[in-house]
Amino acid sequence: MPGLSPQLPLNIGPIDGYNLNTNFRQVAQQNLKMVIMTNPGERIMIPEFGVGIRTYLFENSTQRTFDTIEDKIREQVERYLPYISIEAIQFNSSEAGFNMSEIDPSTASNFVSIQIKYNIPSAFISDVLILEI
Repeated sequence: MPGLSPQLPLNIGPIDGYNLNTNFRQVAQQNLKMVIMTNPGERIMIPEFGVGIRTYLFENSTQRTFDTIEDKIREQVERYLPYISIEAIQFNSSEAGFNMSEIDPSTASNFVSIQIKYNIPSAFISDVLILEI
């Protein structure tokens, strides 16, 4: 089965060698996730690439921090993924009044979920990326 790109992290698949992204929705979601998860300076030859979401792990969960992350996500997507249009970014945490009933109580205060609603106008694709950090 032909694919557009390998799925990351790389895993051996039963048919094509590595598991592959087989449609543009999967490719776009993987690219968006990589921009958010990559630390600036981590990508060779493009030192300003990436949001570096892990650098915010020990920051206070305040609206100011969330605004900073949102601005950085929007800036990076506009620069490196111009075909993606972000509709909304929502942060869910105990401080933001998120229902933590599904999360282990000992880690609830350290939990943040980011929900990014986006679309790709040229391909008529709308989707949501959810990252739990």
